[in-house]
This record gives sequence, structure tokens and C-alpha cells, in this order.
Amino acid sequence: MSVPLQVREPQRVRGDLIKHAVELLSQQVWCWGRDILRPDGNWLLEIGFERVEPPDDREGCSSVYSLALPDDRCVLLRGFGVFYGDACLGGVFLPRYEFRPKYASKAALDSPPWADTDLPKFDAPSESHQDHCIMLTLGLIDWIHHYESNIVDALGIEYRQSMLSDWDNGKRSVIPGEAMAQAWLKLGGAFDEDGPSLLRPVRKKKG
Repeated sequence: MSVPLQVREPQRVRGDLIKHAVELLSQQVWCWGRDILRPDGNWLLEIGFERVEPPDDREGCSSVYSLALPDDRCVLLRGFGVFYGDACLGGVFLPRYEFRPKYASKAALDSPPWADTDLPKFDAPSESHQDHCIMLTLGLIDWIHHYESNIVDALGIEYRQSMLSDWDNGKRSVIPGEAMAQAWLKLGGAFDEDGPSLLRPVRKKKG
């Protein structure tokens, strides 16, 4: 008797991929925070990031870290997400717990986002801006991939593994330190292959 081939529904596959992307980004944001607190010195500052400390009226907010990249590009890190801008394409913001790229035509933020409420209004990209949003998201993923690869080359895989020992509280999904760079590379490949589908909201089943 033949056994019917088990085919996963595209909607479920997309949902699983986005779930993995959320877990990967959340872990990455946490790692950036640990890199700031590195016992041997703030790694972000060491590789060229600029730290902007909050003004007196924003007590309790953490510093903003931004990095100017070649070809009029930039990246800005926050605990609630990451912004990536390109003068030719605009800007994209990835919320930490959603992995829903939000597009803006401007390649830079007007002021530091001390909290998520300071961010400008981002929307899901219109059809005319979808290609720009995909290219920006791929550019950001590629930058994170190279960031993690550089961590291993410069500080050793043991450094990242030791950081993640604190992240693993028995409840979180953990991507091993030695797999993080490759995980971003694979995510970029998936996004490059089916970006428009991944930009669409996930439909919730009725009932």
C-alpha cells in the first residue's frame, strides 16, 4: 500500500520561517547587548559604531548605536529592533519580535529613537516599493551575517558560545553560536527566493 506524500502547506512553511527569523533576530539583539558589555571593551565601539547617549529628559533609556557604512548606507541598533538605510533605496526597520520589515522612503532617521514610540511611522511596503524593501532587508541580513562571521574571526567562536550560555534559560529557542552566521546566510537565501510572500501578513485561521 502506498503512503501519500506529506506536503507542508505553504502558509505553514512561511509561518515556520518567520518564527525562526524572529527567534534569530531576538537572539542577535541580545548578543549585541552582550558585545557592548564585553569584559575586554565595548566591541561595537571598537569596530566603529558611534554611541549616542540619551538626553537628561530620557533617563532610563539605553544609548543608541549607529554605524556609517560605505555607499551611503547605515545601520542603527536598538533593543526593540534594527534600522538599515541606503541612500538609493530608503530605509527599513525590523521589529525585534515580529520580523516584519517596515519600509520608509527616507534612508536615515531624523532623530535617535530612544524608545519605539520615537520611531517615524513605518508601513508595510506598497507594491511599488516592495523591491526596495526586499533589497534593504537582504542588505541588512547580509550585514548581520558578516558581523557574526567577523566576531568568530576576531574574537573566536568560544566568545560567542560563552555569551549564549546566559541566553539559554531553558525556555528560549537557542541558535548555537557556531551556527549564527550560517543561519543569517540561509535566512537571506530564503528571503531572496520568496521575499514578496514573506512580506505579506500571515493570515490567521478562523475558528
